Amino acid sequence: FVAALRRALEPDRPPRTPPQVIVTEGPGYALRLPREDVDVHRFEDALARTRHSPGAVAELSAALAAWRGPAYADLPDSPWAHRERNRLEELRLAALELRARIHLDAGEGADLVAELGAHVTEHPWREPAWGLLARALHRAGRQADALSTLRRARTMLVDQLGLDPGPDLRRLETEILNGPAPGWTGPGTRLGPRTTVNLARTLAFAGGDALIHSRRDRLSAIHAAERTGDLRLTARIIGAYDVPAIWSRADDPEQSRAVVTAADRTLTRLGPDGPADLRARLLATIAVESRTADLAEAELSRARQAARQAEALARELGDPALLAFALNGVFLQSFTRPGLAATRDGIGAEILDLATRHGLPDFAVLGRLARLQSASALGDLDTASAHATAAEQLAVTTEAPLVAVLTAWFRARVTATRSTEPGGPAPAEAAAQYRAAEEALRSAGMPGLHRGLFPLALLGLRLLHDRPAPTDRHLDWGPYLPWARPHVLLAEGRHEEARTALAAAPEPPPDHMQEAMWCLTAHTAVRLDDREAAARAAAALRDAQAEDAGAAGGTLTLGPVARYLANAEALAG
Repeated sequence: FVAALRRALEPDRPPRTPPQVIVTEGPGYALRLPREDVDVHRFEDALARTRHSPGAVAELSAALAAWRGPAYADLPDSPWAHRERNRLEELRLAALELRARIHLDAGEGADLVAELGAHVTEHPWREPAWGLLARALHRAGRQADALSTLRRARTMLVDQLGLDPGPDLRRLETEILNGPAPGWTGPGTRLGPRTTVNLARTLAFAGGDALIHSRRDRLSAIHAAERTGDLRLTARIIGAYDVPAIWSRADDPEQSRAVVTAADRTLTRLGPDGPADLRARLLATIAVESRTADLAEAELSRARQAARQAEALARELGDPALLAFALNGVFLQSFTRPGLAATRDGIGAEILDLATRHGLPDFAVLGRLARLQSASALGDLDTASAHATAAEQLAVTTEAPLVAVLTAWFRARVTATRSTEPGGPAPAEAAAQYRAAEEALRSAGMPGLHRGLFPLALLGLRLLHDRPAPTDRHLDWGPYLPWARPHVLLAEGRHEEARTALAAAPEPPPDHMQEAMWCLTAHTAVRLDDREAAARAAAALRDAQAEDAGAAGGTLTLGPVARYLANAEALAG
């Protein structure tokens, strides 16, 4: 029976290879499916993503729409199903309330009255639901009904449970009596675009949910400024968000494109005779927001041009803060080819010097992190460690908790390298440090950095010790999958599929991980005796032979580029 199930679920699995879906576990069997193939997991993941990123609410709505009655309705008497049914029902109710709260916070929600009314009728003990219903009624202009709803909630809680309403309901009642409810965005109650963008800039340094909200509020401020028709105000709002950026993948590519589009549009309307400081900030914004891993060739060309123009204008104006911002754009546009770590170190050194001389602590952190990355890429771990320690000290005074998240990855990368030395730490110690760093990064509000980083770090650690790639199907390789997949297939003994995957892998984008991706290509080409792929990888890597693969971000390492280059050149001839 189990063999027949395995054949049905894995029809393409070669004979005598280990099953991946129905696996033997202890005295029995376990079903192992990718999370995206299980409706419960899709729902849980959509809820988790929406909690961290309210912009994912559409995905949550789709997941809620997939519900068809109670969970496990066909197993009414099973104890385990009863416990799981209760857990999932609690998550479903939390998801309904989260979706309503997001819509209300966004200034919407008047159309939620019927849904929330049914919700509190069915679940009258859920105190937050009463508050959401009251907010929706208030949003619909029904202030009296909103107050009546809160009084009904109080009566029910006091009479039937002997409990007083919580502080949130009491505060909401006061606000409805005195003015707009939380989330109300009627005339005269909005923050102005200047205030909003300044608040967004401050929130960005906190990381986590605050960073996610910061990005959303920034775009709202830009749109609000554009609606005023004041061109110079719009330019100032767009350019005011000079939050230092250290990674070449955007956390929200769609939002970054929207910011770049607004900046380009405003720059065109200002014209070449517009105020130089505003033009420089718009150009720097284009360079910083145009993260190189996410762009087509024409966009890359525009971003690099913007970086050069912003730097030139900032130098002419003699404004240290503006020059530091412009150099941030130059740094992010300096991944034009592999092997440029020394160039980026020079940029980081100038940013750090400017920040130190002119009291720009946020950019001092950026300078330290840029130099940490460059020293890491060049294999100078002592210098990189000194920059890591200095960045951590600065982070205390600048209240920048994300610095510790990044330096934790660097310290795991150091342990990985030391694990190859005689008497060094065990590889398992490096893996444990990577896992701890991944846990911290998961909630840091930086998906552009987070996705795929942990599996890539594990792959790098295995390559350092000449071990096959990890094959756990639950690993999310993110943007690195095209180059990692051939390694996974080789580890599973699927050589022909690995050959096909290698041929399908595109040229790596010009970002922090380009040396790593080219080294993965070189390694796979050597394993598969693919001379053409080996020659392409060797040509790309020659200028980077003094660097460590994958270490340009200061987060992980695959070992010296020279090792991969030598093997590829030997095969290519």
